[in-house]
Amino acid sequence: MAYADEEDTPLAAAAAAAVYVRRGLKGTFAKPKQTRIITIANQKGGVGKTTSAVNLAASMALAGLNVLVIDLDPQGNASTAFGIDHYEDASGSFDVLLDGEAIADMMSAAEGFDSLWVLPATLDLAGADIELISTVAEAERPFLLKAALADFLADHEMDYVFIDCPPSLGMLTINALAAVKEVLIPIQCEFYALEGVQQLLRTIEFAKERLNPDLEVSTILLTMYNSTTNLSASVVEEVRGYFGKKVLETVIPRSIYVAEAPSFGQSVMTYDPGSTGAVAYLAAAREITERKQKG
Repeated sequence: MAYADEEDTPLAAAAAAAVYVRRGLKGTFAKPKQTRIITIANQKGGVGKTTSAVNLAASMALAGLNVLVIDLDPQGNASTAFGIDHYEDASGSFDVLLDGEAIADMMSAAEGFDSLWVLPATLDLAGADIELISTVAEAERPFLLKAALADFLADHEMDYVFIDCPPSLGMLTINALAAVKEVLIPIQCEFYALEGVQQLLRTIEFAKERLNPDLEVSTILLTMYNSTTNLSASVVEEVRGYFGKKVLETVIPRSIYVAEAPSFGQSVMTYDPGSTGAVAYLAAAREITERKQKG
């Protein structure tokens, strides 16, 4: 199992990893046969949901894949991590959902990347559920993002689209579930790791039955692993026993650099590419691409 160590790697190994990420990574990830659209969801806060969306996307973009991150969380943390403004009057995912704007007109290029774009969140998203209920016909509400993505992908070549959901199971998350075939659930290696996951799974099953028969939980990513505690090992065992092969072999360790990076408007992949957190997210991203390639 690819458990990363808690502490930083030795200096030489960290330097080698950093050079690889910055110079040698491009072209080493296989491109999918068609665009993979993945919703990253967990209504429990603090599990590494946005962090995972940001760093998986960054890893794939550094490998030369075309990636779009859609930020549906009113807090806009994914937008912040890529240095994208999401002040009150900014444009973004709210305009796409509520005003019918095109994704291509609302997205921004992520700073420091050649092939990564972000559809940012704005504070307006906090009231999106109410506005959707009051202004959009009931039959159309769950499919606004799906329709916008279909229009966008008809004219733009993307390898991966990651949708970062808010920590709730409202209409924004329903739109994210209706628009994809795959759901990735981050689960932290701490007490009550599976708390709330059952409710999320029920919501996913509801969406599958009523809105999107192709929907499935394709990936479970274990985060905040602490190699010095028996608790983390127990959680890993419990989650693997419950979800089986859906769980990635790579486990994301606790890392101060992963936590610090967004405050500098960066992913950990560019903030400290030699850190254990960056190496782990790179391994997880590669595992996601290879798993699908193997069928």
